[in-house]
Amino acid sequence: MKNERIHDIYKVLLEKIGHLQWWPAETPFEVVIGAILTQQTKWTNVEKAIEGLKRYDLIEPEKLARADLELIEKIIRCCGFYRQKAKRLKDIAGFFAREGIDDVLSMPTTELRNLMLSLRGVGNETADSIVLYAANKPKFVIDAYTTRMMKCIGIEGNYLQLQEMFERDLPEDVSLYKEYHALIVEYAKSYCGKKQCENCILING
Repeated sequence: MKNERIHDIYKVLLEKIGHLQWWPAETPFEVVIGAILTQQTKWTNVEKAIEGLKRYDLIEPEKLARADLELIEKIIRCCGFYRQKAKRLKDIAGFFAREGIDDVLSMPTTELRNLMLSLRGVGNETADSIVLYAANKPKFVIDAYTTRMMKCIGIEGNYLQLQEMFERDLPEDVSLYKEYHALIVEYAKSYCGKKQCENCILING
């Protein structure tokens, strides 16, 4: 049975915020880099790190895989957990350099997702961000904002349960999945992140 609230939330957020055309990246591999770096940090820090990687011409799998680990750590230090993330970036860059990023991202959705999850340091949210935004395949991304927002309106579940609900209740549409996820993030930064519950249009609307 479909949950009409999922459709209603999308309409309300879209009317308030408008179309966002997110994720900001010039190439699929830049999406991959962002998906790794954004773990437990603000997107503004990710943008700084990516700009740094671009200055050193390290935004391609082969070049990043060959880069000195200490240099990567220095560039992405602003993202927190920089040693761990630098190692993960170097490893995933090596993986895409060996396997060919176009070949990997052209795999069927479920196969691609499972492959991403098999890589060290890649969990559900990171894998699904790569599948949706880098490969343009339909997997709805559930992040901490989504979980928190849903809980506030009385819908609870773990990552996979919430993902199944969104994918069941929405048309299987990559553009819609991207837009909806972006709207949740943008709205939640302004309200959930700043504890503006009394002004939340989802709770009080």
